[in-house]
Amino acid sequence: MKVVFTDTATAPSTVEKLLLAAPRGYCAGVDRAVQTVERALDLHGPPVYVRKQIVHNKHVVELLAARGAVFVEDVNEIPEGALTVFSAHGVSPKVRDDAQARNLDTIDATCPLVTKVHREAVHFAKDGYTIVLVGHAGHEEVQGTMGEAPESIVLVETEQDVDGLVVEDPERVAYVTQTTLSVDETSAIVKRLQERFPKITGPRTDDICYATTNRQAAVKQMAGDCDLMLVIGSRNSSNSVRLVEVAHDCGTEAYLIDHAGEVREEWLAGKRVVGISSGASAPDHLVQDLLDFFRARGVTDVSEFHVVREDVRFMLPKPIREAVAAAS
Repeated sequence: MKVVFTDTATAPSTVEKLLLAAPRGYCAGVDRAVQTVERALDLHGPPVYVRKQIVHNKHVVELLAARGAVFVEDVNEIPEGALTVFSAHGVSPKVRDDAQARNLDTIDATCPLVTKVHREAVHFAKDGYTIVLVGHAGHEEVQGTMGEAPESIVLVETEQDVDGLVVEDPERVAYVTQTTLSVDETSAIVKRLQERFPKITGPRTDDICYATTNRQAAVKQMAGDCDLMLVIGSRNSSNSVRLVEVAHDCGTEAYLIDHAGEVREEWLAGKRVVGISSGASAPDHLVQDLLDFFRARGVTDVSEFHVVREDVRFMLPKPIREAVAAAS
């Protein structure tokens, strides 16, 4: 996509400095999922069918579609026997069964950290717990997790939902969480759950993924130094939306944008320091476009705000690794 910048000749800039959140952008799960579709196209040629968006970023989806990926809402839209990739957000057992019934050749690009939550839900359900899933209704990750044990899982989105929760046995309650939630908000909900159900049990390690936690920490620490925060990410990207909320909670004006062309002049009026971050499914070239936007306005002071260094990597799905090995 070509970004066209607005003529700024009559709009003198007050922006003097840019702070880039580090880390930002792609996480290991997103990188793995996108590479899965790219490698599948390289190895097998188009079309490669993908159930739902492979990741929640419209630019990534458009680029893969241009290469021959076909995105569908339901596996029943896919021709029998076709090569099919499950998205990073995970799928329920029913989706897997439907795919098998159509003899689809499936490659699972579910993020391993989402798979971890699925396994926790199955484990708690087998042990007879009522499972409280903290998450957002309608999100694909939540739908997939609830599908693992639909008779045992209840969804809560807020502390108020916890207050109204009725369970069969208050002493047999467990919780899991969506991986892309607000760290602070989720902690408050879990605390309320622990107050209501003192014997509640949870995962051995936090379900909120490292990338979500790190990106929120970076925004939280840098927001106070910024007059404005711009977060690059699509509207349906939960972790991107959370980054904007984190900035707002710090008292900093913040906006979610899909690309540099969405920046509005009125946002920049009187702003000296602008912070930039991007959601875990936003490609880096969108950040570079935003930097070019500001450089065109004469901004030369650009620095990274380092919080933590990430070195997490996930192996590609086994069918891709085997096909690559066979091809070489």
